[in-house]
Amino acid sequence: MNCIRDRQWNRAPWTLALLTTVCAELTFTAIAVPFTWLLVPLLMVMYGAGVLVLREATVRVGGTWPSLALLAVAYQLAEDGLGLQALTSPRMYGAADWGFRALGVNWTYWESQIGVHVVLSVLVPITITNLLFPEQRARPYLSNHGLAGAGALAVLGVFGLHYLISATEDPGYQTPWGFTMLFVALIAGLGVVALVVFPRRGVTGHVRGARSAPCPAVVGVVSGYLTMAFLTTLLPLGLGSTMLLGDLMSPVQRLVVGLMTALPFGWLVLRWQTAPQWGDRHQVWLIGGILVSHTAFMLPSSLTAALVGSAAIVAQVYLLAHLGKHLQRREAAVLNPGDEHTLSQPE
Repeated sequence: MNCIRDRQWNRAPWTLALLTTVCAELTFTAIAVPFTWLLVPLLMVMYGAGVLVLREATVRVGGTWPSLALLAVAYQLAEDGLGLQALTSPRMYGAADWGFRALGVNWTYWESQIGVHVVLSVLVPITITNLLFPEQRARPYLSNHGLAGAGALAVLGVFGLHYLISATEDPGYQTPWGFTMLFVALIAGLGVVALVVFPRRGVTGHVRGARSAPCPAVVGVVSGYLTMAFLTTLLPLGLGSTMLLGDLMSPVQRLVVGLMTALPFGWLVLRWQTAPQWGDRHQVWLIGGILVSHTAFMLPSSLTAALVGSAAIVAQVYLLAHLGKHLQRREAAVLNPGDEHTLSQPE
């Protein structure tokens, strides 16, 4: 039994590192840009090690989802602000052309990437890992030496983005020192609030007075719709050159509408999670709606993207359905023979 636990203990961090890379990039950017697969080692270092550090730090101080969300924003600043330099570059990804740029910052790109990284890079992979390894949900995965090593790899990943991707996509550009210092200060400030202020004040991710949650299928449809609404409001379809609804909204209006989509979505999920019947199946459908919509957004890129993306969606649905069956079997296994009472939903 101890051997089984040890093997599970070792699998959890590797699973999280892989899921983070898959959810953030391989089911999104790699659909339209197959070259992304060649960057998997760098992405594993940057995404996997980075999110492992966020998860470990949060667990060690007794933090909850709000702490993770704030750390995810800090993580996004490190990646897009210090690594890719896309938050301030006037040429990177053409973000200055299709979004709102003012005071030297690509605000539309920034808002879109906060949403993508908070949810797809951090919260979704950690939720799936928690479902796979529930016994370790509130425990550290790594030793102190392991955490230090993961931190060093995360920093190395940021430098890799800077000197490999940014230098290739936007050669010669350097983020102004003022912005670099601002990003570092914001990262440090968000870290203090997430790891010191929130845990001491007992801040949780729950909303009081929640009503009953809808059935899992409805959760999946709603999460898929709101994910697509957020992405199509702020990003060109398939990361190409066409914005949905064209000029019907100005860049500033898109910023507001994107915010009005993301915040109610987060509030809705927090409210649903407080319902007594909220359980693992709801979480699987929630994740499924987000991931499928995230990949479907890339389908208009090209015929190749449509074919590869469709195959990726089929794989996601199959694997999540398999995960759902695995969770049902695990729940049934803990029932005593002849027990007529249903097991209460996991937290």
